[in-house]
Amino acid sequence: MNLPLFFVLSLLFLAIVLFVRNRPRMDVVAILVLLALPLSGVLTVHEALTGFSDPSVVVIAALFIVGEGLVRTGVAYQIGEKLLHHSGNSEAKLIVYLMLAVAGLGSIMSSTGVVAIFIPVVLSICARNNIHPSKLMMPLSFAGLISGMLTLVATPPNMVIHSELVRHGYEGFSFLSFTPIGLVVLVLGMGYMLIARRWLVNEKSQAAAGEPRHTLADLVREYNLDGRQLRLKVNLNSSLVGQTLNELKLRRQYGINVIAVERQRHFRRLLLGATGSTDLRAGDWLLVSLVDPDCDLSSAYAELGVEPLILRQSCFAEHSRSLGLAEVLLPPDSRLLGKTIQELGFRTRRQLNVIGLRRQQSALEGLLIDEELKAGDTLLVVGSWQNIQRLQTYSRDFIVLNLPAEKDNSAPALDKAPYALFSLAVMVGLMISGLVPNVLAAIIGCVLMGAFRCIDMDSAYKSIHWPSLILIVGMIPFAAALQKTGGIDLAVQGMMNVFGNSAPRVILVVLFIATATTGLFISNTATAVLFAPIAIAAADAFGVAPAAFAMTVAIAASAAFMTPVSSPVNTLVLGPGQYRFSDFLRIGVPFTVLILITTVLLVPLLFPFN
Repeated sequence: MNLPLFFVLSLLFLAIVLFVRNRPRMDVVAILVLLALPLSGVLTVHEALTGFSDPSVVVIAALFIVGEGLVRTGVAYQIGEKLLHHSGNSEAKLIVYLMLAVAGLGSIMSSTGVVAIFIPVVLSICARNNIHPSKLMMPLSFAGLISGMLTLVATPPNMVIHSELVRHGYEGFSFLSFTPIGLVVLVLGMGYMLIARRWLVNEKSQAAAGEPRHTLADLVREYNLDGRQLRLKVNLNSSLVGQTLNELKLRRQYGINVIAVERQRHFRRLLLGATGSTDLRAGDWLLVSLVDPDCDLSSAYAELGVEPLILRQSCFAEHSRSLGLAEVLLPPDSRLLGKTIQELGFRTRRQLNVIGLRRQQSALEGLLIDEELKAGDTLLVVGSWQNIQRLQTYSRDFIVLNLPAEKDNSAPALDKAPYALFSLAVMVGLMISGLVPNVLAAIIGCVLMGAFRCIDMDSAYKSIHWPSLILIVGMIPFAAALQKTGGIDLAVQGMMNVFGNSAPRVILVVLFIATATTGLFISNTATAVLFAPIAIAAADAFGVAPAAFAMTVAIAASAAFMTPVSSPVNTLVLGPGQYRFSDFLRIGVPFTVLILITTVLLVPLLFPFN
C-alpha cells in the first residue's frame, strides 16, 4: 500500500468515526476533508472543488425550493389530508393511502420534509379514528424511505450515483429508471405493514390506545403541570410595576414562569401574551406556571408585592379560545440541538413560553431553562393560537404537533396552490420528456414557483438544507482520491479474490449488504459517494454493464429501515409513535432482507449484465 492511499484510507476512517459520533457536524467534517485532500497533495485544488460544479448538487438545492413551495401553498398537506379522508374508518386503507401519499410526494421532494408534514396529519387521523399512533408512524417513515427508490430526484444518493456513472462515461439513469423497482418495493411495503402493524403496539403503549384527540388537559397532565398554575395580582406598590419580564428574571430567581397577562382595558379584561418586552402595570393579573408546586413562595410574594389566587380551573381551560398549548418536536438536523431553553429565546423571538420538556416519553422536572436539548426532545409551548400557528412556518428547526383541527390547514400562500401544482407539473414533465437536462428542469420549476409567488426569496434560501449540500460537495472528492491513489482498485481486487468465480448476482448481494450496513453508521449520501465508484469499478472488473451494480447501491442506500438513528425520517417518528429501538430491529431487518431479495431478482432483469 502506497503512502497516499494509506493517507486517504486513514482520512476516510477518521471521517466515518466523526460521522458516527456526529461531533463535529457532518458538514463540518466534509469541509475538513475538502481541505485535507488538496493540502496533502493527493488532489489538486480544482479536483477537490469539483463537487461545487456537480449538476446533482444544483438539482438537490432546487428540489428543496420546489418542496418548500408545495408546503407554503398547502399542496403537500391537502394531498395527504384528502387521501387519508377517503380511507374512512378502515385502518388497512389508512396504511395504504398514507404510504401512497407519502411515497408519491417523497418522490419529488425531500422525504424528511414530507414525513414532517404528515406527522400532525397522522396524529389527527389517529385521534379521530381511535387508532394508536404506533400503528401508522412506522408505515409513515417506511414510505418516506421507499420514496427514495421511486425517481431519480427522490433522494440525493440517486443523483450522486447517476453523476458517478456519467463521470465514468456511461449513460446515467433517467427520471423513471428507479420507478419499476420502487413500485414493487412500495407494494411489498404496504403488504408487509398490513401484516406487521399488529406487532407495532407494545404493552406499555397499548394502554394509551383508545384515548381521544389530545386536549389541553391531556397535555397539562402528560407534562406534570397539574397544580402549578395560579394567578398573581400586581399590587399598586409592587416592585414589578414598570419593569419588563426580561428584566425581572422571575423564572430563574423564583421559579415563576409568566405565561400570560390579564389587563383591564376599556371596561373589559384582555389577555396579553407574555413576551420578554412585556411591561407590567399595577392591577395586572399574571397567569403563571410554577417550576415547583410544593415550594413555599409566601415570602417571595410579599417581596414582589403580589397576591396569589389559586385557580378553580386550569388557566388553559379558562382561556382556551385565546391561549393554547402545542408540542414542538426537535428533528435530528435542527440547529437548536445542544442549546438550552434559555438560549432558544422563544419568549422574545416567537412570543411563546416553554413550560415543559419531554425526553423519551418522560417529562423532566425542575427548572428547565439550562437543559441542553437533544434530537427527539418534545417541548410544550404556550401562547396565543396565532403565534403557535406561525411556528409552522419555521419547520426548518422544529415540527409542531397536536394543533387543533381548525389550525391544520394554515399556509402562507394557500391561494397560490394551483400555480404550485402547475410549476411542479412543468418540472416533472420536462424531466420525464428529457427536453432539457434535469438541472435546467429543476431550475425552471424554481423560477416558476417564484414568479407565481408560491415562495419568496427569503423562504427559498431558508428552505435549502445547506448541510446536506456541503456534505455532498465535501465527500465527492473522496471518490476521486480513492480512484487516483488506487483505493478503488484495491477494494475491487479484494472482491475479485473472494468472489471472483461467483455469479454477478452474488456481487449484487455483497454490494447491497455492504452499502446497507455502512448506511447504519453514516448518512446514506456519504455511503453512496463511497460505494458508487466501487460498484462501477467492480462491474468493469467482472466485465458486465455497471447499471445493475450502481442501481443496487442506490436501492441499498435508501434501505435505512433497521434502526431509529439510521435516517432522520426514522428519528422523527420515534417519539410520536412511542417506539423503542428494538421495534425498528424487529420490523426493519426482515423488510430490508425482503428488499435485498427483490433487488437481486429484479435489477438484472431491468438492467441486464450484458
